[in-house]
Amino acid sequence: MTLRSCVVIPGYNAVKTIGPLVQHIKAMGLDTIVVNDGSTDQTAQVATDAGALVISHLRNGGKGLALRTGFAYALQEGYDAVITMDSDGQHDPEDIPRLLEEAGRSDVAIVVGHRLLSGAAMPVARRWTNRLMSLMLSWLTRQHIPDSQCGFRVIRRQVLEMLQLSTSRFELESELLLAAARHHWRVTSVPIRTIYGDHGSHIHPLWDGIRFVRLVLRYLPLVRPAPDQHNQQLQAGPSQGVG
Repeated sequence: MTLRSCVVIPGYNAVKTIGPLVQHIKAMGLDTIVVNDGSTDQTAQVATDAGALVISHLRNGGKGLALRTGFAYALQEGYDAVITMDSDGQHDPEDIPRLLEEAGRSDVAIVVGHRLLSGAAMPVARRWTNRLMSLMLSWLTRQHIPDSQCGFRVIRRQVLEMLQLSTSRFELESELLLAAARHHWRVTSVPIRTIYGDHGSHIHPLWDGIRFVRLVLRYLPLVRPAPDQHNQQLQAGPSQGVG
């Protein structure tokens, strides 16, 4: 199955990495949307010059809010699937075809990149935090999601039409998985290459950790469906947006 797809990249002060990333994706023939989340540098201009369609927030609202803006645009433009990538250059666009191939299966709703099998030199603290979060989300969703915090994903249109996402920062990527499980969508993973440079992380260990715990507590009574309820068919449903 061939999916008409676009790439959505949330960007905040990513002037050093956004240009080459957009150029690489555009060379692969994919439409690229950069959501400039209130950057104070030239991220928006560099992304535009590289060939991206840029949507700008006047103020920084968080990665989750930027993704929701990108999702809304993709739904409006009629794309079958959305590919999400981080703006810091850690994701290799050459992995996109493999993720799309997996997403083309009729029973797969979300494909998440799996960095931990690729031998990437993920910082130790992030590696163990990611493993803990991934174990928790795998248990909650009754699905094996080995790298739940990876931002390199493919999300089918029908999923975004059905879900009402509400978070605005890094926890949105976890909310997406929990909300999908609540509606019995299937989530799979594909190993990807990851490139760690000298860029820092915008994640705040304390506050983003608290937001994750709050999210899990909110969804705890709503997920954990019976195993035989998974694999909802990807038939178009009522368009409710992404919140």
